[in-house]
Amino acid sequence: MTSEIAGKAAFDHIRYAQLWEDADVLTQALGDCTGGTLVSICSAGDNALAMLTLDPAKVVVVDLSPSQIACLHLRIGAFRNLSHPEFLELMGARPSIQRAGLLDRALAGLDKDTQAFWQAQADDVALYGAGGVGKFERYFRIFRTRLLPLVHSKRTIDAIFESRPLAARRAFLDQRFNTWRWRLLLNTFFSRFVMGRMGRDKTFFDHVDGSPAQHVARRIHHAAVTCDPAQNPYLHWIMKGTHGAALPMTWRAEYFDVIKSRLDRLDIRPGALEVFISTGEKADGFNLSDIFEYMSPDTFAQVYGDILSAAAPGARLVYWNMMAPRRMPPQYAGRVTTLTGTEDHLKAIDKAFFYSDLIVEEVKA
Repeated sequence: MTSEIAGKAAFDHIRYAQLWEDADVLTQALGDCTGGTLVSICSAGDNALAMLTLDPAKVVVVDLSPSQIACLHLRIGAFRNLSHPEFLELMGARPSIQRAGLLDRALAGLDKDTQAFWQAQADDVALYGAGGVGKFERYFRIFRTRLLPLVHSKRTIDAIFESRPLAARRAFLDQRFNTWRWRLLLNTFFSRFVMGRMGRDKTFFDHVDGSPAQHVARRIHHAAVTCDPAQNPYLHWIMKGTHGAALPMTWRAEYFDVIKSRLDRLDIRPGALEVFISTGEKADGFNLSDIFEYMSPDTFAQVYGDILSAAAPGARLVYWNMMAPRRMPPQYAGRVTTLTGTEDHLKAIDKAFFYSDLIVEEVKA
C-alpha cells in the first residue's frame, strides 16, 4: 500500500501546516459516530481533532510523515496548555507578538522529539504562526506577498470579503477581479511546473490530466460566487495571510473545550493505513483525505479493497479528489453504496474550494 507514494515523495518536511479540507463537511459526511472507531489521515491534524466532536470511542490517526504527526502533537499541547485566543495566535489565525512564548508553553510536556522539531521551527512560527510554516503555506505566501500586489490593490482584495448576494458576487468576480493580469497570474503560478516545485510534491501530479491552472480558475468561481467568500477562512488565509471573521471548524471557540476534553481518545500510529488495517480492527468511519489521487488506478483498487476489509458494516468512507478522478472501483459495487444526495449537498457548501469532487460512500451491512 505504501510503496508507490513512499518511494516517490519526500516526507522529511511539513507539507501542510494546516488542513485545507473543510472539517464541517467531513464531520457531516461521517454521520453518527457516537461510540465508534474512526480512522483519519493526519496531515496537519485539524480534521482528526474535529472528528472528536462526533463523540467516538477513539480516532486512530495515521500518516507516513513524521513531520505531519508533529503538527498534531503540537496542537494537542496547544489545546492542553493555551486558551482559545492564545491558540489562534500561535497557529497564525490572528496577529501576535508573543508566539515564541506560546510555542514554549504548547510544547511543555510533549515528547523530546516533538519539542526539538518545533524548536527548530521557532523563528518561522514567530513570524507566520504554526499554521503557516508548511510548504503549501509558503507557496501561497509567495503568491500573496510578491505577486498578488502586482495584479490587485489592497482595496480590491479587502472587497472580496464583503458579503453580497449571489448576483453581486458574480458581477464582482467578472467585472472587477477577473482581469487579464489575474488570468496571467493564475496560468503562470498555478501551472503544473510551478506547483510541483513550490506547492505540492511534483509526484502528486503523476496521475493528473488537464491543466492545474484551469482547475484553480474553476474552483475560485465556486469559492467566490457559489459560496460567500466572507465565510471562507481558507480563501481569507490565501489572500490575506490570516483567518478573518470565519475560522476552520477545529479552530472555533465553540469546539475548543469539547476537543480538549477528548484528546485522550486520539490513538496516533505513525505509518500508512496498514498500521490500522493489519491489526484486524474494524472502523466505523474513515477520513481518507485525498490519498487516492496519488495512486495509480491499480494501486487504488488494491488499497480500496484493503480498507473495506477493515470497515465495519455501515462504515463511511469520506475522501476528496482534486484533479485525478478516483471513485469506488467497479468490482466493489456490491459492497458499497454511494451517498449521492449527501455528496451533492456537501459539495455545494464545501469551503475548501480546491477539490473538484467529494466522495461519501457507505459499506453495506
